[in-house]
Amino acid sequence: MSAQKIPEEVREQVDEIVAAFNRKFIKDSYHDYVTRYKGSYLYLDRFEYGHADPICRLKYTGKMDEWEFAIYRYSGDRYDPDEWFFPGSEYVDGTIEGAMKAGLEAYP
Repeated sequence: MSAQKIPEEVREQVDEIVAAFNRKFIKDSYHDYVTRYKGSYLYLDRFEYGHADPICRLKYTGKMDEWEFAIYRYSGDRYDPDEWFFPGSEYVDGTIEGAMKAGLEAYP
C-alpha cells in the first residue's frame, strides 16, 4: 500500500483519543502525550519539562486499529520499526492507545 496522508477527520479523532488517554492515565498536564503529523506519520511525543520528547511513531494504514508502530531509540536517535525488545512491547496492538501504553512502559 502506498503512503497516504492522514485525513483531517482522522487527525481530529486521534487528538480526541490522545486527550482522553492523557486524562485517564497521565493526569498531569506537564507530562501529557502530544501529537505531530507529517504525511502518513503520527508522532507521539511526551511533553515534559517544557519540551516534547519523542516516544514513538505510527504509520497510518487507512484503519484506526492497524497503525504500524516504531519506538524511538535514544541510543540511535531514530525511530526503529524492527525493535520489539523493550518494556511495554506487549501493549503494541495496532491502536493508538496501545502505542501510548507501550510508551509509558518504555519511557516512564
